[in-house]
Amino acid sequence: MKVDIYSSPTSPECQTLKEFLSRQEIPYQDHDVSVDPLAAQEAVKLTGQNNVPVTVIDGQTIVGFNQPRLEQLIAQAEAAARPKFGAGIANVGKTGRKGVPITFGVYVGRIGTGSIAERVRLTIGDVIIQMNNQQISDTTDMERFMAGIKQGDKLFIVFIRGTEVKTAEVTV
Repeated sequence: MKVDIYSSPTSPECQTLKEFLSRQEIPYQDHDVSVDPLAAQEAVKLTGQNNVPVTVIDGQTIVGFNQPRLEQLIAQAEAAARPKFGAGIANVGKTGRKGVPITFGVYVGRIGTGSIAERVRLTIGDVIIQMNNQQISDTTDMERFMAGIKQGDKLFIVFIRGTEVKTAEVTV
């Protein structure tokens, strides 16, 4: 996530914005419009106004300190940055699977090129039953698990292929 702020040291709203971003542990580039005329021109160009603070998060501009909008844009940027598993998944459900007495887990469907699923060599029809020692009962479990994964995390996956239990490990 790229965050730029255009601010002035005399503005209480600018100080509030910086404190908010610091509490959220969001790194930002500060452009002080009181000493940098090019930054002041850029802020006006972005907004059509001569007000601070101006915050730009991944190309989206906010004028003033608007905490709900900041939280929304930060959440969107964080979600976009999360690693994607990269495979279609479906619940195994109560019917289980032919030849395998299992009623939980997620079937693997289409697999995206370069995805985590491709990197661990999953194939269509595999059934994921565990990730990092957490049981994966259904697609909701899988989605919740992946929502907590960040770049650099290790994934240890247990899955069933045919009648065999297999494992795979990858750093995302």
